[in-house]
Amino acid sequence: MAEASWYVVHTYSGYENKVKANIEKTIENRHLEDQILEVRVPMEDVTEVKNGARKQVTKKLFPGYVLVNMIMNDDTWYVVRNTRGVTGFVGPGSKPVPLSDIEMRPLGIKQENLVIDFAEGDTISVVSGAWRDTVGVVQHMNTAKQTVTINVEMFGRETPVEIDFADVQKL
Repeated sequence: MAEASWYVVHTYSGYENKVKANIEKTIENRHLEDQILEVRVPMEDVTEVKNGARKQVTKKLFPGYVLVNMIMNDDTWYVVRNTRGVTGFVGPGSKPVPLSDIEMRPLGIKQENLVIDFAEGDTISVVSGAWRDTVGVVQHMNTAKQTVTINVEMFGRETPVEIDFADVQKL
């Protein structure tokens, strides 16, 4: 299987969050979670001084751009390229160029190698977060997003819930 890389997508200025939401909705609808792993609008905290008052605000690091971590193939290229608000990928012509590790470092996006001691079918306990003290059987694991899906009983029916690796432990 091909390796996922970060790509830069050019958008209409001011539409970055809308493009992110549209791509994420398309990923969900077309079940491309294993091919398009993450969509990000890089943000930074800035202190502004207006009328003598300091104010902490969050601004877009690259207005007009969205980062997408995905496995590049015809389907994923088509989905992202034809999302409303996207003007194209950054790269020569219609060929997207992935960002290198050196280019990713200043953005604070790191790939952590996390060692886990459970697998699909194992019983786990949630140790923190909203689902604390919940016990469930691992239905699906997404190592790229570092999440695990367990079924939780809500309102008398089984409902899948996605939880971070760091919030669970094997029983």
